[in-house]
Amino acid sequence: MTKLISIMGPIGVGKTTLAEHLAEELGAELVLEDFAGNPYLADSCRGRNDLILPSQVYFLMTRARQLAREHWDSREGLAVSDYAFCQDELYARLKLVPQELAIYRALLEPTMGLVTRPRVLIHLDAPLEVLCDRIAGRGREFESWYTEEFLAAHRQAHWDYQPPAGVKLLRVNTAESDLREDSTREKLGRMIRAVL
Repeated sequence: MTKLISIMGPIGVGKTTLAEHLAEELGAELVLEDFAGNPYLADSCRGRNDLILPSQVYFLMTRARQLAREHWDSREGLAVSDYAFCQDELYARLKLVPQELAIYRALLEPTMGLVTRPRVLIHLDAPLEVLCDRIAGRGREFESWYTEEFLAAHRQAHWDYQPPAGVKLLRVNTAESDLREDSTREKLGRMIRAVL
């Protein structure tokens, strides 16, 4: 059975950067969020409220397919995902109106038992001003539509999340620990190996 390491945190915190480095460091298979393939994401971020639910359903279904237990249970080794399945609902709670959230949750509930639960959940965090600078720096046009108010609420939702029993949570402040530094990644790698 594959041991999954998932990385969660607010937009712009460095999830993909860490996932790519950790996969290399640990010799793990890399699982990346398919944000570029989501045909609704950019327009929903620009204010097309009618596309927020389709965008969330797209993410829910692609993440469920990528993390399906039937795929990973029959394989050995490690996998690192640059997202955690749980964070999809955190975003949905902030963006969907109550009626849409009810539809989303009706799809989410039967899906949760079909996905691989991570052994290790790495929660990345950074101050709001750092997140805003990073988002601006990477230049994804659709991300420029996120308000500071939304990003602050999104960050807090990740901070408040408590993983289920049996999932080890590691918290890393990426403003204090540079994920591009070998020493930081090696330290995280040692912590993950100790847990696994």
